[in-house]
Amino acid sequence: MAETRGHRRQLRHWGWGYADETLTAAEREQLQRLVATVGGAGDAAVVPPQLHEYRMPPPRLQAPDRLDAIVSTAAYDRVTHAYGKSFADLVRLQLRDVPHPPDLVAFPRSEDDITAVLDFAAGCGAAVIPFGGGTSVCGGVEPDVGGDYSAVISVDMQYLNRVLEVDRTSRAALIEGGALGPELEAALKPHGLTLRHFPQSFQFSTLGGWIATRAGGHFATHYTHIDDLVESVRMLTPQGVMESRRLPGSGAGPAPDRLMIGSEGTLGFITRSWVRVQDRPTFRASASIAFPAMAQASGAVRAISQAGLFPSNCRLLDPVEAVMNGVGDGRTALVVLAFESADHPLDAWLSRALELAADHGGSWEPAAAHSGEQHRAGAAGAWRSQFLRAPYYRNYLTPAGVIADTFESAITWDRFEGFYAAVRERLASAIRTATGADGIVSCRFTHIYPDGPAPYFTFYARGTKNGDMVSMLARWRDIKLAANAAVTDLGGTVTHHHAVGRDHRPAGYDRQVPHLFRTAFAGARQVLDPAGLMNPGVLIDTPLRGATCGGVLRGTLLHDAAPPAPGER
Repeated sequence: MAETRGHRRQLRHWGWGYADETLTAAEREQLQRLVATVGGAGDAAVVPPQLHEYRMPPPRLQAPDRLDAIVSTAAYDRVTHAYGKSFADLVRLQLRDVPHPPDLVAFPRSEDDITAVLDFAAGCGAAVIPFGGGTSVCGGVEPDVGGDYSAVISVDMQYLNRVLEVDRTSRAALIEGGALGPELEAALKPHGLTLRHFPQSFQFSTLGGWIATRAGGHFATHYTHIDDLVESVRMLTPQGVMESRRLPGSGAGPAPDRLMIGSEGTLGFITRSWVRVQDRPTFRASASIAFPAMAQASGAVRAISQAGLFPSNCRLLDPVEAVMNGVGDGRTALVVLAFESADHPLDAWLSRALELAADHGGSWEPAAAHSGEQHRAGAAGAWRSQFLRAPYYRNYLTPAGVIADTFESAITWDRFEGFYAAVRERLASAIRTATGADGIVSCRFTHIYPDGPAPYFTFYARGTKNGDMVSMLARWRDIKLAANAAVTDLGGTVTHHHAVGRDHRPAGYDRQVPHLFRTAFAGARQVLDPAGLMNPGVLIDTPLRGATCGGVLRGTLLHDAAPPAPGER
């Protein structure tokens, strides 16, 4: 039972991407300059961790014979299911210490297999964690669940990855929850269709994971969240199957889909879903627009978002973000604008958006506005390439002693200017306090709405110069807590599309979401999972099952229960 049961291409167990992928020489040179600027360890000769080097406790239970064919205790499986892909996760993997790996990793081939795992877990008092692509950056799949569980079983959904049915007339498809983004898109392509949901983690994340975490895709307006694309959901809970009716819309009371979307593995397994698909686009247009100041750029983006033009991309990069992505001079803000359609040419849409940009002081070179096959040229194409490659850079920066992290939020337009300034100021102060040196802080918009943007902040800070990653982790923790507190204090959401997990609970979710709603959700969980098997500690507290368990210290953040908000006592 020690061999892996998975069938997919091997992932890099200590970082982002597949094990056989590497950085280009140009990327390494770029990252060396960044390390020198921040003050890290430079191009240190860091040997990647080998699987045999990880310190892990032995499994605390053994699966019965009926599960032996789908269960693994291989080191690769236990390590790759022990953490997600946050900065803290990658540091701990570099430390080669995995104190709370899953005891077993299951690879079910069917709902019957999942039921068998749940029955086994219920009988032996084990916790169960649904696992899609493992790209969580907020502690959503970590087996350090607290409480008095006898063991933890991570359940990898990779074999439930088929497109089962395509309804071309209604433009919908029935897809299993374990399907990776490229897998489902490849199956839809012969039908001339696309789900058109492309998060940055698209290559490594799954449909079930997107639904469970209310993921946001790459496109900036209109269908931005997976919520907009879900027609119905089938969830296998410890109490049985819960499946919503497939309808274009319904007013029949509170929607069951809305309970399952965003449930983050706490209610059951999303085994399949009918999703709304679209014809593949054939018309495209794009432009790159420079602005002398952030306020003018955000005014233009607000005008575009309220004009009903629905651009597929409307990324505002502040001056620092633009230069960090190799598309700016460090003095001007940049708006990367794009449209696409499967039905009509887009010249009129692009022209109107450019008029609005000009009204707010925007300027562009004629060569920076394209339609047809040239839509990805220039700054727009350069930014897209950088966007897709960015997660790989941590594989270099983390061992080199640089803290590189991001967080996202959303805020209404009337509060954005003050929010942007205050978050940057508080984050810069937290970096100086934690590291004794200045860092780099930048911001871009990932999504825009008529009533507000979704600002996405990136920061780089000195982690360590002497290879002490324990101290680097502590520095990151202090900065992360300060960032969460700043966003919440200033009226934003602590997560726009990265989910809650364990890291975003104390300073974010528990303060943002009304106490009565959280209590009601816990009641629903009690009905669907009375034994408290599913992903304990995410969204709601780890249940008390006969043993006392207070705050859960994951090695990154301490989860103390947040007090009720004013008026909720």
